[in-house]
Amino acid sequence: MAEAVEIRPHAIMIPAPYQGHINPLVDLALNLASRGFTITFVNTEFVHHLLSKSHKNTGTDEIDLFSEARKSGLDIRYTTFSDGFPLDFDRDANVVEFWEYLIQDFVVHVDELMGNIVKSCDYKPFLITDTFSSWHAEIANKYNMVNVSFWTQPALVFALDYHLDLLRKNGHFPLPKEKSEDTVTYVPGVELISTKDFMTFLHETDITVEHKLVFRAFEQIENTDFILLNTVQELEPETVPALNQILPTYAIGPVMNFSTRKIKISTTLTQQTECTEWLQSKPPASVLYISFGSFVHSTKQVIQEIAHGLLLADINFIWVVRTNVVIDSDATDVLPSGFEQKVKEKGLIVPWCDQDSVLSNPGIGGFLTHCGWNSVLEGAWHGVPMLCYPLLHDQPTNRKLVVDDWKIGINLCDGESVTRDEVAGKIKRLMCGEFREEIKKVSSVMRNSLDDGGSSEKNLERFVVDLRAKIHKVILNFALVFLMKLVVWKFFESTLRI
Repeated sequence: MAEAVEIRPHAIMIPAPYQGHINPLVDLALNLASRGFTITFVNTEFVHHLLSKSHKNTGTDEIDLFSEARKSGLDIRYTTFSDGFPLDFDRDANVVEFWEYLIQDFVVHVDELMGNIVKSCDYKPFLITDTFSSWHAEIANKYNMVNVSFWTQPALVFALDYHLDLLRKNGHFPLPKEKSEDTVTYVPGVELISTKDFMTFLHETDITVEHKLVFRAFEQIENTDFILLNTVQELEPETVPALNQILPTYAIGPVMNFSTRKIKISTTLTQQTECTEWLQSKPPASVLYISFGSFVHSTKQVIQEIAHGLLLADINFIWVVRTNVVIDSDATDVLPSGFEQKVKEKGLIVPWCDQDSVLSNPGIGGFLTHCGWNSVLEGAWHGVPMLCYPLLHDQPTNRKLVVDDWKIGINLCDGESVTRDEVAGKIKRLMCGEFREEIKKVSSVMRNSLDDGGSSEKNLERFVVDLRAKIHKVILNFALVFLMKLVVWKFFESTLRI
């Protein structure tokens, strides 16, 4: 008897078009490719345009993120498609219009892309998309594809989003002002959380585009075959098991460090400044790294209070000050007058840098962060304690994990406003080594989870086994349906001849 042919799984991977969603999916692509998968990685043309610019290419130059990966033997293809807007459309300035379109109409472009890819495949691929892709269930159903959802935030945020009806039933969504500091203990897998630590959209009384995005994402979640969580089950020990009881979830994080880094892929959408030489001139653990991520905005007042706090603290620092870091897009000079001259010996101010490279440098002793989930994972992985100033979305909830649960950081301000004196005091406390032992423990847990026999490694292996079984089942069912149709056709053909 002939042996069964082993199917090589082929993943079509499409990230949400933002830096913090692209990075972990790229590393997941590398990891799955190293396990024998074929990958077709898809960016929008606009994201590809930004990648080209950041790599000092012109807009017409063609770059391929995975050319080095293919040279090492990995089967990763790369392609792009339109998001429905011209390249010169300002997606940040028109974020509501942009996301309304992605939620409602973007599926047309995905459908065209998927039809072309599926036609070119020898056998049916499966789909891996960001959970916030509003179309993945529809597309997977149309093309009879196994549907994998990739969650780029902590399990805690997933649990709260999944149980919105429960929050609504208990009067905590939308959140009235009189309940702004309630303690919630009834959400499965969430032992205790204050409503002040809820994601920011839960505090909004009017329906926003973020509400629509979350609603649509979790309408589809029951029709998803597998859900990959970018977290470590030992760091969310109640939440991950609770989700496992109700959904096919696999905690496989931190995904960004699954890659051994032997294959260097730059996914930055902004040109980077090299910081290594400057850092090497500073003593170990003496530098504070400051970044509010790639997307969220602060105010000029907050930026200036942080600057004055740095002067009072009198420490070494690297500060990522994006051109669009403040809410007022017309504000071009956000730092205090003469600030850069005053700190030229101690401070390095850059528009963007390789955050992973900076955080891994021995010179870094602390991280002032907006608490984006990738930043939290990178800071914890490299053993860097955090000074937390959450701004939007999941960031207040991520702060809870860092400060209250893991105890590897502190809040930038304890009141409603940021003041320079408090900033200086908190910086000094962060940099004094108080959190050194706890951050070592958390970093060790994360690294152990990726070792052979670690929880994340085992969960990923379990996912691969379960996925292969599901793919074989889909292929078998497809073959059976085809054979049945063939038998029926042959029967009618013979009947017509008679």
